Amino acid sequence: MLLDELTGYAPGRLPMHMPGHKRNTALADYLKALRADLDITEIDGFDDLHAPEGALLDGMRRAARLWGADESRFLVNGTTCGLLAAVYALAADGGRAIVARNCHKSVYHALELTGVEPVFVMPDVDAETGVCGRIPPEDVRRALEEAPDARFVLVTSPTYEGVISDIAAICRAAHERNVPVIVDEAHGAHLGLCDEAFPADAMRMGADISVKSVHKTLPSLTQTAILLARHDRVDMAALDHALDIFETSSPSYLLMASIDGCVSLMERRGAEILTSWRQALDEFYEGTAALSNLRVHRQDEPSKLVIDTTQAGITGFELSRRLREENVELEMASLRYAVAMTGAGDTRETLRKFLNALKTVDRALSAPPVPPAPAPSAQPASASLPVLPRPVRVLPPKMALHAPSEDVSAREAVGRVSACYAWAYPPGVPMLVPGERVPEGFAELWAEWEKSGAKLVTTRGSLRVIRE
Repeated sequence: MLLDELTGYAPGRLPMHMPGHKRNTALADYLKALRADLDITEIDGFDDLHAPEGALLDGMRRAARLWGADESRFLVNGTTCGLLAAVYALAADGGRAIVARNCHKSVYHALELTGVEPVFVMPDVDAETGVCGRIPPEDVRRALEEAPDARFVLVTSPTYEGVISDIAAICRAAHERNVPVIVDEAHGAHLGLCDEAFPADAMRMGADISVKSVHKTLPSLTQTAILLARHDRVDMAALDHALDIFETSSPSYLLMASIDGCVSLMERRGAEILTSWRQALDEFYEGTAALSNLRVHRQDEPSKLVIDTTQAGITGFELSRRLREENVELEMASLRYAVAMTGAGDTRETLRKFLNALKTVDRALSAPPVPPAPAPSAQPASASLPVLPRPVRVLPPKMALHAPSEDVSAREAVGRVSACYAWAYPPGVPMLVPGERVPEGFAELWAEWEKSGAKLVTTRGSLRVIRE
């Protein structure tokens, strides 16, 4: 393992190279706490992420076998880096592609950089909570008929909320036309490792490229990910060139050792760890039957705990605030729900504590609020979200971003062509994409997000539309 090599590296060797702390942990307490004594650069005997021949190459081969791929690549710039590279490798010179509209912002940035024109397929949307559902395979098939020259298909599965699309059917539709399929599987690193505990992953469903954030659900450090690929429709030389562009040339060996260690752990004890995690989840879900106001939905991918607040008279943001008072920090909050992420490090004990915190909040919701809940958090039980219609694209995103534009209010934007991205973060799925005509209902939805206290992000710090 790479970590063994790092810990066994001769401590007396004089480091006349980067990094500047020189592995001198006596210089500052934080260096000792962060194990800077193991933080090196590309030196003799420690392999090179961009041209691996030793421990890194061995780790990548083991990861490919573990998830059933032909090859894998360690990523220290997260799934974002892998998605940018995948799109660039398959369509650096532009063209068209079939893209799920609920993709992460990194996908849109990849389209912008390459000039690829997206033919969007829309997920089903739950009107009550606003949770994006599955991408219908028949819609992908129709989109491929509309764009037979498509360079790739790209979907997110599982989503932030744990929704899994029928990747096998999507791959069949694409592969009939020899079109490769990229799956943003950032939230599904644990899938495909234990069939008795969790669903199969995209590789086993036929995907050509899958990018997994091992840090999201598996025991690995933040920022670590793995790209998996099959040879049939992917030029690995082009993919490696793309990674040279988008991934740092000074990768952290601590992060790479984390990925390598995670792969080794899953090889040795993956079934045991994932089975224990799943049993703890099942016990948690059984306990949620005692909730009176809050509802916890069991998703396709059960490690994501989606807590529906539509019957509780509060927003997901208010639920997040109340749980914080119980010493629980959620992953994300939305207008009608919140998401608690679990991971391989969770146990029966941690999930019991979370369930008890939910029960405490749930009981408080049954009593009249004292003092009365503030207006921004109030929400009638019958309220439903405005569901935006399928967007009408007028210009490619890249062209719209660079067109002459002006700042407008949300209400003034309706009917105009967007010159910006607009999203609530997390999860970073755009409500507006440059080049789309701003639909009816957007102003009301934007106002509701603002009122709730959500973190709203736009490309240039304001809503912008193309100048008429």
